[in-house]
Amino acid sequence: MSSEFLNSIGLGGVDIGYILLGVTVLCIILLIVTIVQITKTSKLKKKYDKFMQGKDAKSLETDIMRLYEDNEYLKSTTDKNRHDIKKLYKNMESAFQKVGIVKYDAFQQMGGKLSFSLALLDQNNDGFILNSVHSSEGCYSYTKEIKNGECSISLGSEEEVALNKAMGIE
Repeated sequence: MSSEFLNSIGLGGVDIGYILLGVTVLCIILLIVTIVQITKTSKLKKKYDKFMQGKDAKSLETDIMRLYEDNEYLKSTTDKNRHDIKKLYKNMESAFQKVGIVKYDAFQQMGGKLSFSLALLDQNNDGFILNSVHSSEGCYSYTKEIKNGECSISLGSEEEVALNKAMGIE
């Protein structure tokens, strides 16, 4: 079977059955693609309907504005918290964080270890040692300044132990 149209487009020698088979396969493929697209569109429409349920454009705009305001509030709160945390860390550097205490009997006469050396240091090992000596005549307290973990005045053995405990050496 020969067709003038097929001859004019250069397919005069091709069997018409092959052309029909190709067109049929193409139609089946297009039908499958169409069904898949209809299914996807249907699912998307269901999601859209669920999202828009009971809403119109005005209420949706109100919801979006509320979300935007909440987001702005969260951002400002986060910035404030970040600033406050930095301030707290800065303050913590100078707060006493390290403690060492040694109780002892200063004169071996009283018993009960009523004398003590207390070392209080900040993050940079700056602070003081409080030494309280208890005797039968009374109680005497004095302090020694500590800079970078060292004291310019010589330390007693109990004071050294308290300082080392505070710095985590012992």
